[in-house]
Amino acid sequence: MTMDSPHRLTLTPIAQTRTQSRWRFEAMRAHSAPRLIFIARGQGRITVAGLTAGYGANNLIYVPAGVMHGLEVGPTVFGQMLTIPAAMASDWPDTPVHLRLRDVPVQKQLAGHLDALERELSSDLPGHDRAALYQLGLLSIFFDRQMQARPAEAVDPRADTAAARLVAAYTDLIERDFRSAQGVASYAAQLGVTPTHLTRCCKATCGKSALRLLNDRVLHEARVMLRDSKTPVNRIAAGLGFGSAAYFTRAFQSRTGLTPSAFRSREGGAPGFEARSLTNP
Repeated sequence: MTMDSPHRLTLTPIAQTRTQSRWRFEAMRAHSAPRLIFIARGQGRITVAGLTAGYGANNLIYVPAGVMHGLEVGPTVFGQMLTIPAAMASDWPDTPVHLRLRDVPVQKQLAGHLDALERELSSDLPGHDRAALYQLGLLSIFFDRQMQARPAEAVDPRADTAAARLVAAYTDLIERDFRSAQGVASYAAQLGVTPTHLTRCCKATCGKSALRLLNDRVLHEARVMLRDSKTPVNRIAAGLGFGSAAYFTRAFQSRTGLTPSAFRSREGGAPGFEARSLTNP
């Protein structure tokens, strides 16, 4: 079962290390199960549904399944990423949420929830799997209470702008169709805007062009397929809409500095995340 299994409850550390490439967090991608990101220390930027915002210590960021996102992880950043089983997604919001926990008692309460969850994931005591899921349920209640308690001004007003709504719709289309080899013009036509306007909005909300967002998503998928499978490069290229393996290799190398084969050799031998997990039946 892969790390992106929609049935697995996983708690993964977030940190920049010599053995874990930054693309694992920073590249634009979406997952088949929701993610809850906790930043314990450090600061940086996160892009969710095409909207970039700063984050700092004691931030909680919820990303629903299927929503494209990328997290900058600098050398001072440390946190945890919780993968929520799809079967329990109904306990969580339908849209992305960014909470900044400023009160010390609330921060301590969150730490208690995460510690209890990690203990159960690490335990071999009878019933530890059910206990971990119950702890996740308590964490969802904590999260909902913090959402209800946050002041209105804490909600990013940019999220309700026409530009943000357009870019969010664009990222939804990318996630659905990035393997189809469609270009920006095709996506823009589906959204009823010009490619120029779409790019202008993308740059306003996240500082990237519409083409960069699309290419980032395709590149992330290529990296994952090279790392996690033995699929031949030519089949990966075809599956991602490239006309030839040679064109895919040139495009991949121009962005990463490595050929697909060299990347596979490097990443395939690197240690994986030391994640605590269990499978939800």
